[in-house]
Amino acid sequence: MCGTTVADVSQGISPCAAEGFVFGTQVLVLPATGTAGTGCWRELCWVEQCSQEHRWRERRHGPQGPRTVLYFQSSSSAAENGSDLDEEPLLRKNHRRFVIFPIQYPDIWKMYKQAQASFWTAEEVDLSKDLPHWNKLKADEKYFISHVLAFFAASDGIVNENLVARFSQEVQIPEARCFYGFQILIENVHSEMYSLLIDTYIKDPKKRDFLFNAIETMPCVKKKADWALKWIEDRESTFGERVVAFAAVEGIFFSGSFAAIFWLKKRGLMPGLTFSNELISRDEGLHCDFACLMFHYLVNRPSEERVREIIVNAVEIEQEFLTEALPVGLIGMNCTLMKQYIEFVADRLLMELGFSKVFNAENPFDFMENISLEGKTNFFEKRVSEYQRFAVMAETMDNVFTLDADF
Repeated sequence: MCGTTVADVSQGISPCAAEGFVFGTQVLVLPATGTAGTGCWRELCWVEQCSQEHRWRERRHGPQGPRTVLYFQSSSSAAENGSDLDEEPLLRKNHRRFVIFPIQYPDIWKMYKQAQASFWTAEEVDLSKDLPHWNKLKADEKYFISHVLAFFAASDGIVNENLVARFSQEVQIPEARCFYGFQILIENVHSEMYSLLIDTYIKDPKKRDFLFNAIETMPCVKKKADWALKWIEDRESTFGERVVAFAAVEGIFFSGSFAAIFWLKKRGLMPGLTFSNELISRDEGLHCDFACLMFHYLVNRPSEERVREIIVNAVEIEQEFLTEALPVGLIGMNCTLMKQYIEFVADRLLMELGFSKVFNAENPFDFMENISLEGKTNFFEKRVSEYQRFAVMAETMDNVFTLDADF
């Protein structure tokens, strides 16, 4: 079978073809090839799937006795899009992937250091003033905020699922793996923060459990989650398509909800919630920028038509979420303007990916001018909340001991 690597466990490694092999079948018993005599047969058993490989174990029986062979075959996505592995520098097998230096991709490394410099923990967010504000909110406002938090609490775990199951295994350059590793860490911080917020505001155990299981209990959240999970499980799509899809998850699916929480900040409400939202939206802006950077390194990028299709689909789902399923009118925001804002964010993402706008929408929310989900406004350089790890981004300094200081 073309493209299948065969490792003969008993007689050393030897590449050859598996004739008559039908991919996707769990167990196959086939006539042995290249072996004289009767009563010769071959049994193929599926062993495991690892990254983009399917591993098969074969037991061959013939005049010379049984022997075991391992097959390593790329999945259908790799077969149809073999150029991903053959031509993409980011995905090509790299035997130096275990060592970081010397840096080969300084711009990717710089983004990793930016992420590192912005590290924070949930314990550093003061929620002590939020509960009195929460108790004074209208029922509709509580409903909206709790459901948005429920989506966020689950969504960061979905992003991590993709990073662990797909991107971190597929990408072979250490600089990008460093970024993904740190992103996994900070997404866990985000998920913990949202869970703490729910725990702080919602005192009824049944309501809390309902919110913590939003993917199963809330159809509007499930629809967004299913869209993201679909891309993780998709073995037909290219790496480039999935990069775009998760840029849409972090750049579009989060954008409207971030804006809604910042609307509360404009009203002077919930300082703990709005401060954590500030930190998280900064992080997600950087993650979205990183996805765009990775996209520009691809040799085989999806067509503009395909990218637009993915982005527009994400826009439709997010607009439905915030104007129909969980309308922002519940907290006094204008649903029409929210639709426009989501289109504005999508246009900026398309431009960062190197394509033209689809919606040509203007930003309808003046209070969102400092929020960096669209790419151009650099959240990191603005140092929103003045929160940055000391000296992580400093240039290399001469660590020279002197006695020049005045005492």
